[in-house]
Amino acid sequence: MRITGGKAARRILRVPKGLDVRPTPDLVKQAVFNSLGARVVGARVLELFAGSGALSLECLSRGAASALCVERSHRHAEFIRSNAAAAGLEPQIAVRTQDVFPMMNQLAAGAAQFELILADPPYGEKNVNRRSTSFAQQLLDDENLPKLLAPGGRFVLGHTKRDTLELVAPWMEVKMLRHGDTVMRFLEIA
Repeated sequence: MRITGGKAARRILRVPKGLDVRPTPDLVKQAVFNSLGARVVGARVLELFAGSGALSLECLSRGAASALCVERSHRHAEFIRSNAAAAGLEPQIAVRTQDVFPMMNQLAAGAAQFELILADPPYGEKNVNRRSTSFAQQLLDDENLPKLLAPGGRFVLGHTKRDTLELVAPWMEVKMLRHGDTVMRFLEIA
């Protein structure tokens, strides 16, 4: 896995061994960032379920102003920090080792806002004839997440194609990318 564009392009990223982290594939990352284009430049970025921090590091490499990674695992958070240091992006990144949902509540209470929110959480189960209970659906349902998106900002949400999500107010889909088992949705506030 590597950074695909910007000043740290081709930098190899270390990821934790095992099945705890499922990094966003390079081809999917490249398609996402080609779609985002200039929106990344100067953006304040929030990455939820950060895992390896690859999406935040990609943003910083491509000119984002800052990134906040939220990752529950202390071990994974250390990988994010070491990757940021190796890529020369450490001054622009903050890593919070905490559960995503209480963290969003705290950020909303502090009136924090981000031009770009990225989340590619652990995949949920196939949900035929029932509403999804995946982390992706929980993010869409969370009342704090829309408060964190700055006016005109984008929320990019990854999930598996077998997880059928229900888009709830105030979210509006502006684009969808599919690659293998991965679906990336680009959402805005309606």
